[in-house]
Amino acid sequence: MNCPPGLDDYSPLLNEHVWERLRSKPPSGARPRLASTLIIVDRSGPQPTVLMGRRSPSDRFMPNKYCFPGGRLDPDDRRMNVAGALAGPVEDRLGKIAPRSAGLPRALALTAVRETFEETGLLLGTREHGAPPAAPALWREFANEGVYPDLEPLHFIARAITPPRLPMRYDTSFFAVDRTALCGEVPGAIGPDRELVETVWIPLKDAQRLDLAMITNVVLRELEKRLSAGMPHWMPAPSYRVGPGGWRRDAL
Repeated sequence: MNCPPGLDDYSPLLNEHVWERLRSKPPSGARPRLASTLIIVDRSGPQPTVLMGRRSPSDRFMPNKYCFPGGRLDPDDRRMNVAGALAGPVEDRLGKIAPRSAGLPRALALTAVRETFEETGLLLGTREHGAPPAAPALWREFANEGVYPDLEPLHFIARAITPPRLPMRYDTSFFAVDRTALCGEVPGAIGPDRELVETVWIPLKDAQRLDLAMITNVVLRELEKRLSAGMPHWMPAPSYRVGPGGWRRDAL
């Protein structure tokens, strides 16, 4: 399914800034790994702000770039209990990524919640039910805070697959959530020896001028359109990937 009429297609921007630089390189042979990331939006002020983190200069993947917290899906993300389920349209669209994997939408959303906690100390969930019992290993620190992850407030913004010319590839789902859905923060997650060396709350339009990967810039533009429309779940989620002619935008 191609880009629906009336929706901006940013694939020409990706072709200009990314594909022109990569198209002459041979395919790396790397298979994309499933991953998720979370955009936290604060709409309490006159204009929306987003949380951005700067990656460590020693990272192999996007060193020094500003990004959203996120990372690879882990098997433990398929086993963690939740307090609230994904909205129906969100689950339906995520289900198109791998139709034969019924639990994948939930697992991708949980990956975004867990990675955000690991990289920023921010907890997305609820304390109303106490600590989740028998949490999987990667979720124990989260559960020890007495919090159940809550997937109901999550919005699905976009999907993007790293081009086949790069040695590290990810099939990433981009989620967004309002800052009011956070229920706490554990200090010490950010610093010079951590994955994110600093974080900043920055107006959405200003965020696009940070040192970003181009796909991050594109996702911020997609988020801006959704915010202008009131963040409805019915809006199609774009899926960006590289085909024979370069980047293309489909709709989920």
